[in-house]
Amino acid sequence: MIQEITLTDTLPHVFRGMEKTAPVCNSQVWLHEVSFRRPGYYMIEAESGTGKSSLCSFIFGVRGDYQGTVAFDGRDVRTFSIDEWCALRTRALAYLPQEMHLFPELTVMENIMIKNRLTDCRSGEWIRRALERLEIEGKADSPAALLSVGQQQRVAIVRALCQPFDFLLIDEPVSHLDSRNNSIVASLIDEEAQANGAAVIATSVGNKINLPIQSTLLL
Repeated sequence: MIQEITLTDTLPHVFRGMEKTAPVCNSQVWLHEVSFRRPGYYMIEAESGTGKSSLCSFIFGVRGDYQGTVAFDGRDVRTFSIDEWCALRTRALAYLPQEMHLFPELTVMENIMIKNRLTDCRSGEWIRRALERLEIEGKADSPAALLSVGQQQRVAIVRALCQPFDFLLIDEPVSHLDSRNNSIVASLIDEEAQANGAAVIATSVGNKINLPIQSTLLL
């Protein structure tokens, strides 16, 4: 279980030498100490190219090209073993990347079940209800490649929620959704975050998810 994520003097390697220029000098995250505690809702506002996807990747442990520290409950994530990361990613840390990473040749349900078989978290009935709630239940047996980008985004959201989590990282989760679907997605995420007593860290360039954000930081 993770209670707190803390970044201390963190900076992507690509921004080395730019400490006194934009975007680094305007950031409230890079080269600062920033903590995210559960439960809570956090928004990272970012312009394109300021490192929002990098930030999520650093926290999720799939990239290490940064200076400074990312720590979970005071422990530097660089010290975690592969087994520890596997446990964290199935029981404590959920992630919806901007790219979504769906398998185009697999159906909607097959894409979701790849994740759910690893976590054994959701019943088939829960998944069907979630798809119905997001108004894509009719696409359950369709290949992901045949879906619109907005529909794919909703599938990826259901897949991301197929695990228990202390923190949910969502990178531009509603970038391809209209205001109505934004609200539907936000309601589902809010419900699951509250059920887990979790924190949500969302990034946005423009279209912000309709969650009850408690703290906003400029990246």
